[in-house]
Amino acid sequence: MKITPETTVEEVVVKYPDSVDIFFKHGIPAISCGAPIWGTIGENAEKYGVKDLDALLKELNDLVESRGDSLDLKLGL
Repeated sequence: MKITPETTVEEVVVKYPDSVDIFFKHGIPAISCGAPIWGTIGENAEKYGVKDLDALLKELNDLVESRGDSLDLKLGL
């Protein structure tokens, strides 16, 4: 499974805390008051005016691949 616009920011940040830097680089404040923001990547990309959603998704998926993980994101697993 890959990270898509429908994946929530919270799912990614919980499993990959270093993804916060990628979100910030693309203009999405992935952490607010020490907790991940709510909503999907697509919703937040629109909200914060991300110019290149494909580049954001590529960087996030590259992070997952660099860890040798498959992204089986269900909180708590």
